[in-house]
Amino acid sequence: MNRAGSRKIVRLGREQRVADILQAARDVFCEKGYEATAVAEIAARLDIVEGTIYKYFESKRELLLKVLEHWYEELFGNYERDLAGVAGARQRLRLLIWRHLRSVHEFPLLCRLMFREVRAEQDYLGSSVYAKNRRYTQFLVDVLKEGVEAGEFRADIPLTLLRDMVYGGIEHHAWNFICGRGDLDVDRIAEQITLIVCDGVATQHPAAALGRETQRLSQIVDRMERKLSPRTKPTK
Repeated sequence: MNRAGSRKIVRLGREQRVADILQAARDVFCEKGYEATAVAEIAARLDIVEGTIYKYFESKRELLLKVLEHWYEELFGNYERDLAGVAGARQRLRLLIWRHLRSVHEFPLLCRLMFREVRAEQDYLGSSVYAKNRRYTQFLVDVLKEGVEAGEFRADIPLTLLRDMVYGGIEHHAWNFICGRGDLDVDRIAEQITLIVCDGVATQHPAAALGRETQRLSQIVDRMERKLSPRTKPTK
């Protein structure tokens, strides 16, 4: 017979328990940062003992990595769904830039955890989070490849360099916002970055290219004529 007021024990399946732990860990990590977070506090959010968390995760570090992996999985589904409805390399590129900026705007604390606590550490390269990040940025590389194959973009620019310029530029520009200073105008910045990238990698139209070449040749002829023509002697 149960005593009055005794706590009812609820036993969850493994999948649900892991999902609950990840959500609680995500909340606490974002509120306090990685170093200031105690696993015991995550357990307290769920009204479980600390040892229960260690049944599913070996360490606080593994828990942080799994939180970020889970976040990436959420992003993958959104990207694939949104890209499916957009045609044209330029528009698809703009969508990816805009979606990345919006993710930064919606989840600045998760971005800060990724940049500060994970990416700079020795265990990042070769980790599952690194693999997820590579898959995430591959969306942009694939869109650039589509643009090259369709003749929209030049084929002489390294696509991985463009990838790094886009994501590195966004991170640098958004850093103050990620750290809680100022705001981030997602639509305006997405349009500006798309304009800069696309104007830089767009294939040149034949008429424009011919006009530039004609001008260049004309300048060469002018220089040669000036060199070959006799100098005019000053009259006395």
